Amino acid sequence: MSKFKVVISGGGTGGHIYPAIAIAKQIIEENSDAEILFVGANGRMEMEKIPEEGFKIIGLDVVGIQRSLSLESLIKNIKFPLLLLKSLNHAKKVLIDFNPNVVVGVGGYASGPTLRMAHNLGIPTLIQEQNSFAGLTNKWLSKKALKICVAYDNMDRFFESHKIVLTGNPVRKDIEKLSLKIKEANKYFNIKKNQKVILVLGGSLGAKSINEGIMKSADFLSNKPVKLIWQVGKRYIDSMEYWLSNNNMDNIQIMPFIKRMDLAYSISDLIISRAGALSISELTLAGKPSILVPSPNVSEDHQTKNAMSLVDKSAAILIKDHQTDQLISKAMNLLEDEKLLHTISKNARLLGKPNATKDIVKQIFNLNI
Repeated sequence: MSKFKVVISGGGTGGHIYPAIAIAKQIIEENSDAEILFVGANGRMEMEKIPEEGFKIIGLDVVGIQRSLSLESLIKNIKFPLLLLKSLNHAKKVLIDFNPNVVVGVGGYASGPTLRMAHNLGIPTLIQEQNSFAGLTNKWLSKKALKICVAYDNMDRFFESHKIVLTGNPVRKDIEKLSLKIKEANKYFNIKKNQKVILVLGGSLGAKSINEGIMKSADFLSNKPVKLIWQVGKRYIDSMEYWLSNNNMDNIQIMPFIKRMDLAYSISDLIISRAGALSISELTLAGKPSILVPSPNVSEDHQTKNAMSLVDKSAAILIKDHQTDQLISKAMNLLEDEKLLHTISKNARLLGKPNATKDIVKQIFNLNI
């Protein structure tokens, strides 16, 4: 019997990359002889993160269309057609050489040429759309995709309904059974007895507006039995450490990136977060109350739409990006309202999809029948 081979294409952000890794690991778990090849975009985050997980990746020289009016963006847009043609030819060669049974697109620049050439070569394709508002590339690719795995209801606004499978988004496995990790987490983050914990997440790269808003309102934490665990982002860590050194607040712990996110989730009483699709999926799976601050710097304002899928069901609180100076005061008020926290937590958990990765992989295997 020949090996089951899968190409997984896409990336650009953690919101595309980590679901792709989860899918790849689940495929291997269910079929140890399966062979996975990733196709990403040169110069993007996936070219570093995928090899760290032990998978092979090939990079395409592909870029997106730039929407700003700067000279740099104009130059990139002039190059776009040539780079697209080059990436289409490269993707075709990769697919012919690897000869996969199925090609999976997770969103991001590389998924466009890779899935387009898979269609041309007659290879079955599946799209995994993380967001509540589909991007242009996935809407275009969906015309010939056989299955589209989605995380939100009402996605027939964008895709043919008979292709849609509501699976949820793949998330890291270590978020399961968080209650068993509380003792370890208290030690890891040095949590004092009876301290409440607020976890702040600005995405894998940090969020400038959230950082600035919390700095402005940090006085609300003074002399309170609350610990703030704050992922500020690698690009902001130096300036944030300087700020903290000039403010005598021993109940604030800043980190460029939280590696043990499972431990951070386990002890969090409240989470302040961007509203990326992956963050939303993790929050619901963990059943954690949250204040969501959608990024305004994303296409089609999709983070607001992601956030509203929880807010409309009383499963999260929304604060807009220009209101971040209210974050700490709002968080402190919420921590004092145990009944509301419990309601938000319960409603969030009801929206979680713990079997998302398995359900997506089932659809991938089914395409090879």
